[in-house]
Amino acid sequence: MRAMSSALQLTGALLAQQLQALRRNHALEHATLHVLAQQFPQARLAGRADARGFVLYGSVPGVAVQAAAHSALQRLRSGEQQLALHPNCGTNLVAAGLLAALAVGLATAGSARSRLARLLRVPLLAGLLPLAMLAARPLGYAAQRSLTTSSAMGALRIHSVTRTERAGWVRHRVQTRAAAAGAALQGFALPDSAAAGNETQS
Repeated sequence: MRAMSSALQLTGALLAQQLQALRRNHALEHATLHVLAQQFPQARLAGRADARGFVLYGSVPGVAVQAAAHSALQRLRSGEQQLALHPNCGTNLVAAGLLAALAVGLATAGSARSRLARLLRVPLLAGLLPLAMLAARPLGYAAQRSLTTSSAMGALRIHSVTRTERAGWVRHRVQTRAAAAGAALQGFALPDSAAAGNETQS
C-alpha cells in the first residue's frame, strides 16, 4: 500500500513537472514568434510546443531562430510577460469555438413550434454571434495566461536549435532544458500559433 502511494505521488510530481515544462515552452515559443515577426514581417511562421521544447515551421535562417529564441528567453526573464501570449494561439480558437457554440445554444434553446418563432431566432443568433467573437480574444488570452502558458522561465535554458528542410518544408526544432527536468518530460504537446505578418494557423 505504501509503495502504491509513493508511486502515485511520484507520478503526480512528474505530471506536474511535465505540465510546467510544457507551459514554459509554449510561452517561449510565442515570444520567439513575436521576435521573429519583428525581423521578418512577411514570413509565414507557425509553431507547436511540447515538454521538451518547441518546433517552428517557416523559411527563415536557423541562426535567426536561435538568436530570436535566446532574445525571447531573456526578455521574458526581464519581465516582458506579454510576449508569452499570441493572438493566433490555438487556445484562442478553442475559446472562439466554445463561445460560438454557447451563442447557438442560447439562440436555439427551448421549443419553437411555429415558423414565426423559428424565424425570430435568426436575429437573436445574429446578435449573439458577434458578441461571442468579441469576447473570444480576451477569454483566449486569459486562458493562455492562466492555463496554457507560463512566463516564469525559472531555470529553463535553450539546449539546441536544429534546422531541417524536407520537400520544401523548413522545420526548426528548439530543445530546452531545466535544472529539475527529468527523463520523464516527454509526450505532452500543444498545437499552436502562427506568427504575425501573413498569418497562418497551425
